[in-house]
Amino acid sequence: MKDKVVIITGGSSGIGYALAEAFGANGSKIMITGRKQEALDEATNKLEAKGIEVISFQSDVSKEEDNQKMAEAAVKHFGRIDILINNAGISMRALFSELDLSVVKRVMDINFYGALYATKYCLSEIEKNQGSVVGISSIAGYRGLPARTGYSASKFALQGFLEVLRTEMLKKNVHVLTACPGFTASNIRKSSLTADGSHQGDSPRKEEKMMTAEECANHIYKATKKRKKFLTLTTQGKLTVFLNKWIPGFMDKVVYNVMAKEENSPFK
Repeated sequence: MKDKVVIITGGSSGIGYALAEAFGANGSKIMITGRKQEALDEATNKLEAKGIEVISFQSDVSKEEDNQKMAEAAVKHFGRIDILINNAGISMRALFSELDLSVVKRVMDINFYGALYATKYCLSEIEKNQGSVVGISSIAGYRGLPARTGYSASKFALQGFLEVLRTEMLKKNVHVLTACPGFTASNIRKSSLTADGSHQGDSPRKEEKMMTAEECANHIYKATKKRKKFLTLTTQGKLTVFLNKWIPGFMDKVVYNVMAKEENSPFK
């Protein structure tokens, strides 16, 4: 991975920042993106202090033109793009019956269309360099989670897109990885949207009992290096995917009960 140019969307915090650390520590040149310049500046300074070559680019992945400008800026600065990690994402928590549908659109625009746009404008460079496209999906992309309509739908869509891309790129030696973390400690639940689109605030789950963002990022780094097609993380995550394939009716009850135990659960 030395001297590979890696773009990480949503790279100023959480798994995105941990990925920048993991790839940068192994000699990659990093571009992190995000909507908030202050957060990007802080992350860039911390990464540079670790000896990582990094630049930031302020952009909103849900805007197609921002993704085009992002790819152009990376090529202008580094001269190439080798790896794109579609990490930027947002979650939500509300029952579908109570949900303002604009929340679903907002989640889809970031989690699905953001990855679509970024990949579209980086792909020619990645194809030229026989590089990698990585999509940070979720166990929710295999198993629909109650009260996560927009999130699960966006991850199912993302995985369908990545499967198509992987197949289309088969003869062009472009690597496509679908990475599915289980519950990972990050800020995604704190910024999660509620039924009316407002931010949830505190996480409803015990973050300290989850896989750390750093551990998750190291797994993704190794899977990218080995050019793996799929990565499913945590014992709970792997078990959920396996059981849902064979006994989905039973898993409906299990998943319902698990999610209903969350603090301030929307289940009555």
